[in-house]
Parts: sequence; C-alpha cells; structure tokens
Amino acid sequence: MSSGLVETYPRLLGDIGGTNARFALIEAPGAPISHLATLACADYAGPLEAIQAWRAQTAAPAPRNGAVGIANPVTGDELRLTNNPWAFSVEALRRALSLDRLIFVNDFTALALSLPHLNDAERRQVGGGSCIPGGSIGVIGPGTGLGVSGLIPSTGGYVPLGGEGGHVSLAPYTDEEFALLARLTREFGRISAERLLSGPGLITLYRGLASVRDLPAQDLDSAAITAAALAGSDALCAATLASFCALLGSCAGDLALTLGARGGIFIGGGIVPRLGAYFDQSDFRARFEAKGRFAAYMAQIPSYVITASNPALIGAAVALEQAVVKG
Repeated sequence: MSSGLVETYPRLLGDIGGTNARFALIEAPGAPISHLATLACADYAGPLEAIQAWRAQTAAPAPRNGAVGIANPVTGDELRLTNNPWAFSVEALRRALSLDRLIFVNDFTALALSLPHLNDAERRQVGGGSCIPGGSIGVIGPGTGLGVSGLIPSTGGYVPLGGEGGHVSLAPYTDEEFALLARLTREFGRISAERLLSGPGLITLYRGLASVRDLPAQDLDSAAITAAALAGSDALCAATLASFCALLGSCAGDLALTLGARGGIFIGGGIVPRLGAYFDQSDFRARFEAKGRFAAYMAQIPSYVITASNPALIGAAVALEQAVVKG
C-alpha cells in the first residue's frame, strides 16, 4: 500500500456509514494512517462539510487524492445514501476539495480489500476450519445496515465484489423463526437479511419475538437490548441476541457456499466485534455449518471476527493505490 508516486500524497481516506463518517490521511509513501477522526453524519449537511470539519479538527494538510468507502451502491457519479440523507455528486465533491482523483467504493468492498492485510492479532477465529491460500474470501457485517462483499482470486491477487448481499431474502431455520418471519412478512411484505441483521433490525427482531411469544415488549433501542442480553437481566433481550447470532450464522454460511469461500468468512460491522466471548459461544458457528449435505464442507471453512481498528480505511487505501497504479 506504500508504492505509487510521491506527488499523489497526501491521500485522503474515508469510511462513510449510515451513522458515522471516519476520515484519515496517509501523508507519504509508507507512512501510517494518521489524522483519524470520527464524525456523526447527522451533524453535517453532506460529505464536503464533514471533510472540512475533519480537516479543521485534526489540522490535516490538504490531500491530493482520495478514496472513500460508503454504505451504499456505487453505480455512477450521483450518490444517495440508503441509511442517511446525504446525496451528492462525486465529481462536484472532487472539485470542491481540489483533489486530482477521488474514488468511492462500497464500504464493504473497501473492507474486503483490507482482509489480506490483516494479521493474526487483527482477527479472532470462531470455530474450526483453516484457510486455503488463494481461496475466495467473504465478509459480512451488521451495523446500521448489513454489509456483504468478498474477494475472488485472480491473476496477481484478488478482485473485490461490489454488491448488495445484505438485501437478500432471509431464510428461517427453526419453528420459531418460521413463525417470526411469517408475522414480519405480513407487516413488511418481504424480509431481507438486513431487516433483522442490523442495529435497527435488532429492534425489529426483539418486537417480533415478543409478538410470537405473546410477551410485552419494552421501548428499547438496540444498545439497550444488547446490554440487557449480555448482562442476563432480561430473558426476551437474551433470546433476541441469541436469535440474532444464530440468524447471522445461517446468512454467513449461505455467503460461504455462494462464494466457495475456502479463504474464510470474516465478520465486521459495528455490532459483532463488541460482543466478545458471547458471540464465540453463541449458535453462530453451529448455524454456519448447518448446511445439510454440505455440513462437512462448511466445517472446513474458518470464520473470523475482525478486531482491527478501522479496517475499511485500510481497504480504501488499497483501492486508491490500485487506482493510482492503473493511472
């Protein structure tokens, strides 16, 4: 990530989600990521204002080039975020920032690009299996939404995927999950994976389980549900988080099957890395492997929780380096 022409530095790096935006800088070839700051998206009218505030807060020098991961499909110049109100033109933003080059990639495409650069201390294995060098890699992670991407092996390295796999239909496994999805389908019409496997989805899951179990639901946000579950102070919250981890295991297993991810499945996003040992002891791995005739195949595929700090910024740096090298 340190090659490229000196005059293409400093390089702006960004990671824009539904709730927060993170910006940082690489000042010179081989230099570490610096001038890191996290800003609440709701505090700014758009990315220009957020980047200007970041520079003011960190005294960052003016960048020459930039790459930003964004929680949204990147299909052209005009971007409108799914989970926050920002809408903007990439070219207009580039001109406003006086950058030579500005690229946007899906945030989980950026996260996928970081995976080959993570060391053992920046990931924690959950369950068994071992990576096959050069095998396909998948990444999935619940946060404000549900991000999904992967890396496909190619000559000289990997090709990242830019898709919206978080919006695939969610498949039930247990009798209670069938009943839950039947109720929620009547309410929403269709249940995507993101509908339940995200911060807002955790609330939907909590209320859905309360309905299926004929129990009263409190007015709790996702952080309160998670805290009560981890503390063991509320049975319904505990059941909600347990179901969340199990459903994520099924979904991650489907991704592994789709990609043939013998290089491993990685779990990112803002929720799972905070669960610590609870997640490792949940039904995630059992449901990951519960693929019928392919259970033995699945048992060989390792799964990891990403523990690195701001890995999407590493991926943005990789994406920018690739763009600079290609010219």
